[in-house]
Amino acid sequence: MKSHIQALSICPLVFVIAVAAVTASPIAAGDDSDVQPLFQTNEVLRVQIEAPFTTLMRDRNSDEYQDGLFHVVTESGPGEALEVKIRTRGNYRRREENCEFAPLRLNFLKEQVRGTILEGQDKLKLVTHCDNSRRSYEQSVVLEYLAYRILNELTSLSFRARLLHVDYIDTERDNKTHTKYAILIEEEESLYRRIDMQFAAIGSVTPEQLDPQQTTLIGVFQYLIGNTDFSPLRGAKDEFCCHNIVLVSRPGAALMPIPYDFDLSGLVDAPYASPNPDLKIKKVTQRLYRGYCMHNEQLPGAIDKVTENRDAIASLVEDQEGLLAGSRDTALRYIDKFYDRVSAYAEVEKNLIRECL
Repeated sequence: MKSHIQALSICPLVFVIAVAAVTASPIAAGDDSDVQPLFQTNEVLRVQIEAPFTTLMRDRNSDEYQDGLFHVVTESGPGEALEVKIRTRGNYRRREENCEFAPLRLNFLKEQVRGTILEGQDKLKLVTHCDNSRRSYEQSVVLEYLAYRILNELTSLSFRARLLHVDYIDTERDNKTHTKYAILIEEEESLYRRIDMQFAAIGSVTPEQLDPQQTTLIGVFQYLIGNTDFSPLRGAKDEFCCHNIVLVSRPGAALMPIPYDFDLSGLVDAPYASPNPDLKIKKVTQRLYRGYCMHNEQLPGAIDKVTENRDAIASLVEDQEGLLAGSRDTALRYIDKFYDRVSAYAEVEKNLIRECL
């Protein structure tokens, strides 16, 4: 069977990829030599967090930190208590009308975590379960973690993530405990050091300023997981670019988009998710390509990259701890539908080229 590049390159000239573009690829997945201890394994980490969660969730609009304790749990029980400052964070999921339990920011003392699995960590984002009672919300967390893992398979220019199984112990309610899955996300500064690039402190950009190969790969990845909740061109008013994407670069080089926050994707299909009313989709599971027409010559390489990793991506889903059988089967079917949509030039033309921006 011909590769996607071979199959597509016999079609219109726009799909001919230059050898130089392939050999100079900035998107190959790198090794883990510079990955910090927390993100060097994908085993689920069991932890306990003791904190005044009643106050945190009541005063969630406050940026004031509350004191807490963080324990890594092993077979012998909870480990040494690490001091941690905790506050709520985020936008949509931080609002009480959307989530009963908001995402958190964990602020550790660097000197205290030295020599532990958290060595090198400072301020970490914790993606939480949103709702304490419904299992579907917790499945959304596991599926969002898989989105990060899938992107890690495709490129080293991606945030690392670690799935946790957390006992949230509310010190204000007789230590009432909720045990849920959560995700720790690699700090931005750690990402920049690992990939040897700098954050681009810029308000907005044009597609011409973006690296075509990385941008197209990200566009195809977002199409794979059915995500439209991102923009590599601009962010919120008076904030640095971009929406659910950070831009990085080296001096004199094009800007590289690195995405995060995948909870509104079709793969995750979170119970609270709804499509952007400005887009022509009726539900978040409906795919819509958001790549740029000027980068279409990079599509064969990006599609090949994702196709080459099809078995690896399927294995991630099949082997994921915490994913229920129904969620696993639904995720695999959803991913298979992506490959149907890029299986031939006619499908790519209909589903991606005609929808490009």
